[in-house]
Amino acid sequence: MQNIILTTTPSIEGKKITQYYGLVSGEAIIGANLFRDIFAGIRDIVGGRSGSYEEVLREAKNNALTEMEENARRLGANAIVGIDLDYETVGTNGSMLMVTASGTAVLAE
Repeated sequence: MQNIILTTTPSIEGKKITQYYGLVSGEAIIGANLFRDIFAGIRDIVGGRSGSYEEVLREAKNNALTEMEENARRLGANAIVGIDLDYETVGTNGSMLMVTASGTAVLAE
């Protein structure tokens, strides 16, 4: 399976965008229990940073990007431009974190 080009820029240097397929997105939600487990068992804090917490956030971001790529691939795209990543709390008392990745699916030659 061919890799999809991902970029936050509106164009791809050295490539010509020949078709726009439209907006694609992917979401991932981290639940409150996960936060409690992480904070209850943090043992790897170095310099005010938690490797465990950062790893969970990175995994959520990667899941959102993968879902977005799959949606673009289904449209026939080989690239996604203008990618934006958003992180926000949702649920009762902000008990969950949602990561959303969105961009424009395109065909680049």
